[in-house]
Amino acid sequence: MSHDSTNQLELSATIDLKDLGTVHRLGFGAMRIVGDGVWGEPKDRQAAIDVVRRAVELGVDFIDTADSYGPNISEEIIAEALHPYKEGLKIATKVGFTRTGPNKWIPVGRPEYLRQQTELSLRKLKVDTLDLLQLHRIDPKVDAEEQFGVLRELQDFSYREISEIVGIPMGTVMSRLSRARDRLATILGPSPQEAS
Repeated sequence: MSHDSTNQLELSATIDLKDLGTVHRLGFGAMRIVGDGVWGEPKDRQAAIDVVRRAVELGVDFIDTADSYGPNISEEIIAEALHPYKEGLKIATKVGFTRTGPNKWIPVGRPEYLRQQTELSLRKLKVDTLDLLQLHRIDPKVDAEEQFGVLRELQDFSYREISEIVGIPMGTVMSRLSRARDRLATILGPSPQEAS
């Protein structure tokens, strides 16, 4: 029995996504490249790396992951397998969950947490900007507009652009902005929503 080695993704349909561009409808979901219960290291890290590489070799140009897969491990494996990234490859990640164990998912939509997790995703994926950042779940304990508001703030944010403007390393920019946000919050006190 022979197998046709034609790249099936080349034959698959594409979809145009606003602000993301054109990608194949068949992408790669990276939730299962980590341990059981979407928790911890996979049984065979090299096999997970090989799977991610093979998906891109076969024409996958859209990978979906999240900071909570592992947690952190899925994003780290993607970077280890593919960085520097092939031109045209789009990686989407998600924030908004914290993990306390296998199969345990707790929504956390506090703006400072979403911002922190976004900054960590940038580092883990070894990128200056994210192709697509998604809110994994709306946290019912936090006003939805606050959650969407921080995502809007982050939408066009680029540490590289700031780094180039001020002429200091990107890691220093990230660290200084984080400290400045903390100091500003201390000076200004709680927001009207937090005070009520």
